Amino acid sequence: MATANEHTLPPTNLELPRTLHSDRHFLEEVQIPIVTISASFRSYIAEHRDETAKVSDEAVFSRAHFSMAMAIFEQASTMGLTSWLVDPINYVSEKDWKKIAFVESVGQLTARILILKKLKDFADNIIRSRLPIASAVEQPLLYVTEKTRVPILSLHYEVGNILAAKGKKVIQVVTDPHVRPHYLLEAQRSNITFCVFDQNTKDEFLEKAREKGLVVPKEKVVVTGPPVDPRIVKAREGKKPDDYKRRGLRLAFTTSGLGTNKKEIKKMLDQLLQLIKKTNIQLILYAGTHEDFRDMFYSLARNYKIAVGDAESAEQVRVIYKPGIVRANQDLIKYAFPWADGFITKPSGDMAYDAAAAGCFLLTLRPWGEWEENIEKTFEGLGISQNANVDNFTRQLEDLLSSRWVEKAMGNALNIDPLFLTGAKKIVDLQQKLAVK
Repeated sequence: MATANEHTLPPTNLELPRTLHSDRHFLEEVQIPIVTISASFRSYIAEHRDETAKVSDEAVFSRAHFSMAMAIFEQASTMGLTSWLVDPINYVSEKDWKKIAFVESVGQLTARILILKKLKDFADNIIRSRLPIASAVEQPLLYVTEKTRVPILSLHYEVGNILAAKGKKVIQVVTDPHVRPHYLLEAQRSNITFCVFDQNTKDEFLEKAREKGLVVPKEKVVVTGPPVDPRIVKAREGKKPDDYKRRGLRLAFTTSGLGTNKKEIKKMLDQLLQLIKKTNIQLILYAGTHEDFRDMFYSLARNYKIAVGDAESAEQVRVIYKPGIVRANQDLIKYAFPWADGFITKPSGDMAYDAAAAGCFLLTLRPWGEWEENIEKTFEGLGISQNANVDNFTRQLEDLLSSRWVEKAMGNALNIDPLFLTGAKKIVDLQQKLAVK
């Protein structure tokens, strides 16, 4: 018989109490519980779980932290394991929502106006430190995970730090080939284990721990590779490096959860769209959840009298836009990765891991920080990526095609080290191994 404690109702100040309560039970019951901090999906909850928040606005910080969490969720499903994914942003109280909205607004502003470097640094600090977003998510996070007993997979260091400090068993995914100091805050605890990008990241992690005088056994830092959705890995099947020669080059332009690289993307598209009617190049333009990107794409196309379709259309230029992260990510996976030859994107966990896993070449935009510079170097070293020439993009494309770089880069992506394809499975395997200890 269930005790009253097993059915403790959520604090009355939190949003979506029915969903929050059922999510708590789901996390308690499944084999693979997953928690991230990335975005809200309150509109999706309203449609599929019939509960509406007082504040129905959405907030998006990162596609990467959402898509990587979804990658593990999908991987668990393919392995016949039960799983559940939550983001505590969804349950944040009406009072605390202003903290979420403020951080998102500052992040979006700095993503679009490069000259605001100091403001960008400020945004980076507040997004990636304990204030103000952590104070807003801590209460719902602790409630929703209170009854979970198996190791929790954390896709954001703030989740991992809060839960590890409370004694929860945590597997923290270090999502980039870069070790932020935040990952080390609770690293000495016996109840936390880390999954890292590659051996270099493991070496960096252990070295930074030593520099801080921390004792972290090397077996607690496990090389798994990045978590990529198995649906994206499947997208590489049947691709050939020279397919573009018979049906035209397929390019996907993409932005991030905060809407980065807008000026670069606009400048490149302005060049490409002038010529597109004379070529058989096809485009997918991923606006994500950003209305201003969607509007920019349509406006540019109108300037050159080019028809634009949605993701499902057969137009030469298509736009992917959805107001919520769940559907935006679903459409990107369904329509862009199996279709594209190459991605024009910032070098991030948002897109670089996924694009390479899908057998695509990369032309990279301005990185947003040291972690993305490391990603850029990684994929350049693999012969899959190079910097986009924003000022003379059409000439660059001509040179890449005539030199056969496109074919070589796609060939390298299609023959990439399995480390970049099997991370989600290795993370699930590790969780299952630790769950029985």
